[in-house]
Amino acid sequence: MPAHRYVLAVDQGTTSTRATVLDSKLKVVGVGQQELPQHFPKPGWVEHDLSRIWADTELVIAKALRAARIKGTQLAAIGITNQRETSGLWTEAGKPIAKAIVWQDRRTTDFCNDLKAKGEEARVRETTGLVLDPYFSGTKLRWLLDNVKGARAQAEAGALRFGTIDTWLVYKMTGHVSHVTDVSNASRTLLLSLESLNWDDSLLRLFDVPRQVLPRVAGSAELYGLTRGMKSLPDGIPVSGMAGDQQAALFGQACFNVGEAKCTYGTGAFLLMNVGTTPVASKSGLLTTVAWKVGDTTTYALEGSAFIAGAAVQWLRDGLGFIKKASDVEALAKTVKDSGPVVFVPALAGLGAPHWRPEARGLFAGMDRSTTKGHLARAVLEGVALQIRDLADAMRLDSGKDIPAFKVDGGAVRNDLLMQYQADILDTVVVRPKNVETTTLGAAFLAGLGVGFWKSPDDIRKAWKADKVFTPKMTEAERNRHLAKWRDAVRRA
Repeated sequence: MPAHRYVLAVDQGTTSTRATVLDSKLKVVGVGQQELPQHFPKPGWVEHDLSRIWADTELVIAKALRAARIKGTQLAAIGITNQRETSGLWTEAGKPIAKAIVWQDRRTTDFCNDLKAKGEEARVRETTGLVLDPYFSGTKLRWLLDNVKGARAQAEAGALRFGTIDTWLVYKMTGHVSHVTDVSNASRTLLLSLESLNWDDSLLRLFDVPRQVLPRVAGSAELYGLTRGMKSLPDGIPVSGMAGDQQAALFGQACFNVGEAKCTYGTGAFLLMNVGTTPVASKSGLLTTVAWKVGDTTTYALEGSAFIAGAAVQWLRDGLGFIKKASDVEALAKTVKDSGPVVFVPALAGLGAPHWRPEARGLFAGMDRSTTKGHLARAVLEGVALQIRDLADAMRLDSGKDIPAFKVDGGAVRNDLLMQYQADILDTVVVRPKNVETTTLGAAFLAGLGVGFWKSPDDIRKAWKADKVFTPKMTEAERNRHLAKWRDAVRRA
């Protein structure tokens, strides 16, 4: 029997599914990746096919094992990290009853507005740390129960399973045995009490959700079940780590001390700060969320999310045809020395924290006859960074702490122009790690902790190394000019 010397991390994201094999020193030895098709049945609606996600997961695991030249029997554990609020319903036999509703989907806007009009937002906020917004899973579950034929009756009879993507993958990996979610994903549903770390009865009544459809809430590093009946893996491998993608990235960035923060630039951009073992209520439009629970200790975070980051670059590529591939955006932006009077508000899916305006729309302002594609590309990159400045301001206000350095990760951080502008507009040092796939690292590490493959988070702190440090170079006057232009455009959006 081969030694269990490796850990597998599955990162199921909005636009792709990836599997990564890491060795005991957290070195990546094999990767498999597959792009995920998006479905847009109506304006503002975004869906994913759960069966496709599962098929892709099997495929990328097989690819990663081949690339690592190892057998599945050599895996000590499997960790899962996922796009967090995307919501699905399936039968006991693991068959989806509808497409999953993606976190970006806005179809439940009216329902959220009705609850706000009834004065429910303060109670929801106090219990869950979240705001009433279509972004979260509870409203999506309610929509599925009300709009998929027969769903509510089946759910009440205990014949359906609800879950975010972590729950779906564990359910499939364990041969339909384990119906479970971890606290970090559960804290994004609008149904979990931050205090009890369990489903809240008064919220289940408010959203009209039968308790029997919900998964068990577990920690982020423990045994959820063993693989069974998979094509790509043998039976009996522990599935033992789970965290939503942003929480996994915070863990993978070794932000274990109170006040440490990271920003992940993916489809959206997400800024999280470790606030310790007591939740901090936000007064500035941020979210309070569970970061992770390891053993008996629960760590909380403040979070600000911008719905559109890398997706704005994809839109330049696919919607406007400005570039052939996403990485070309830096060269295009460099064809001009600055964005001139042009400013871009990336509200292509509404505005997230700290504004929470689902009805806001994307906007280019300040264009004239001299505006080129280069100005627009540069303004798009700056718009992404300016959103993060709004989040950082809110975080400093809520936490009462300054952010001494910003750790960054995700695909877009390879763009030096964007990272330098981010440091400039924040007036804070930005640090890019050697391994920018910190989400994967976090999931792998939680899985290893869950089975004792690694002993303590100190091991991940030792493995974390900086690649490049971006120091602010912009003058205060120039920064203020950029911020004034931005605030004016946000008002218009």
